[in-house]
Amino acid sequence: MSDAFCSDCKRQTEVVFDHSAGDTVCSECGLVLESHSIDETSEWRTFANESGDNDPVRVGGPSNPLLADGGLSTVIAKPNGTAGEFLSSSLGRWQNRGSNPDRGLILAFKTIATMSDRLGLVATIKDRANEIYKRVEDQKSSRGRNQDALLAACLYIACRQEDKPRTVKEICSVANGATKKEIGRAKEYIVKQLGLETGQSVEMGTIHAGDFMRRFCSNLGMNNQAVKAAQEAVQKSEEFDIRRSPISIAAAVIYIITQLSDDKKPLKDISVATGVAEGTIRNSYKDLYPHVSKIIPGWYAKEEDLKNLCSP
Repeated sequence: MSDAFCSDCKRQTEVVFDHSAGDTVCSECGLVLESHSIDETSEWRTFANESGDNDPVRVGGPSNPLLADGGLSTVIAKPNGTAGEFLSSSLGRWQNRGSNPDRGLILAFKTIATMSDRLGLVATIKDRANEIYKRVEDQKSSRGRNQDALLAACLYIACRQEDKPRTVKEICSVANGATKKEIGRAKEYIVKQLGLETGQSVEMGTIHAGDFMRRFCSNLGMNNQAVKAAQEAVQKSEEFDIRRSPISIAAAVIYIITQLSDDKKPLKDISVATGVAEGTIRNSYKDLYPHVSKIIPGWYAKEEDLKNLCSP
């Protein structure tokens, strides 16, 4: 605190400085004596790994441990205008001629980041995919392979390992032209290479039908009650020996739930939202139908409603 003259109190009073708002306030009457003040003190923050380090750095991007130089190297941009065009272009040419061992990795990481953004994935999945690609690239055995399929497969594996799985079809939609078959082959190749590196099988994480449920329901615009019923039903379905893929089971459960509601969804719409073929949904529905009374929550549908379901 310090003293200042208050025009309301007509005398020197103690004042309080509000750092968040930049206001100087009289401690006795609450009058704002000065607003939007500029804080001239140091704005340094410590970004060092250890709190004891005195590191007053407040500029620059975060370092990337996967790159040889930490990702903090300088890149000379293309000239923008006539002033200094000759110098900039010459420096740029010299830089391009220089050997940058991380150039391929930087491009690959940018592609993974773009795919992650388009799928709305969190940063931890993107970082895991970068790490997987770096481990495969370090083995120097991926030369000549489809790069887009390889990057998409890294992202697919990262989603599985982070317990946020995406279907191959979803990954394929952002994979710059790589097909499902190419991504599948790339995935098998990566799993094999990582297994050779560690000497043990790669943990991929288990896929459950419930992992896709909320996203599929959101794609169909289902209400909260229907989403809750679908999630409960899909958890119950795991108690039975239904030999279908988790994605197919999720699609079939959504079909049943929507048929029991006032907002019925056509099979075609469910197929588009889930990426599962209509015939596959029908066959999965056929397998689920005998267990419907035990799968569907009692609060969502009565026995009479279940009897009115179309038999497969």
